[in-house]
Amino acid sequence: MTMRLSVIIPAYNEEENLPRTLKRLVGFCHEVIVVDGNSKDATAQTARKMGALVLLSQKGRGLQMALGASMAKGDVLCFVHADTLVPKDFARHISRALQDSRVVWGAFALGVGERALGLDLICLGANLRTCFFKLPYGDQAIFVKRDAYFAVGGFAPIPIMEDVEIARKLGRIGRFCMARARVYTSARRWQQEGLLARTLKNYSLLLRYLLGAPPQSLADKYKDAR
Repeated sequence: MTMRLSVIIPAYNEEENLPRTLKRLVGFCHEVIVVDGNSKDATAQTARKMGALVLLSQKGRGLQMALGASMAKGDVLCFVHADTLVPKDFARHISRALQDSRVVWGAFALGVGERALGLDLICLGANLRTCFFKLPYGDQAIFVKRDAYFAVGGFAPIPIMEDVEIARKLGRIGRFCMARARVYTSARRWQQEGLLARTLKNYSLLLRYLLGAPPQSLADKYKDAR
């Protein structure tokens, strides 16, 4: 398919990780939009120097991604975390996944930048969850056709689980396709909190959200390591 791909990156204090992430993106898609959540470091300046369009926003991934999407000009939107590396031919994988007109959204398989048995098992669990339940997390570079994104109202301005919420909405209006490639995210969250503790926290938060817990109450128990 012929597509114009817009990549949206929510960022907060990510000047260290952004250069590697942007190197895989700038020049390989229609536009790259970095939405800076009022960082205290040189995140915005770094993004501008590397050729990304920079928008300023209040902190919060849902808010930041919604703002970026509202300004994007592409007919396909891809949301990439600032510490996530996409494969070099990522646009081709997205185009291939969306060739079927019934498919309106998708995500990449998850990998972690450092190899370890525990991390490999975490990625296996995440990829099985994605395949069977169509519930990718935001660090899997979710992509979606523009019309479908706005048809479900886009990302909600909630403090947590914005990726799960939009996944559930998109699943009601069209098919999901998992790209035949991996993205590689930073291991820093597991390194800071511990593999088991972080994994149990993630699945506990997901379960409580699916059972109806308000996002704000969950956010009070969640710390996003940066």
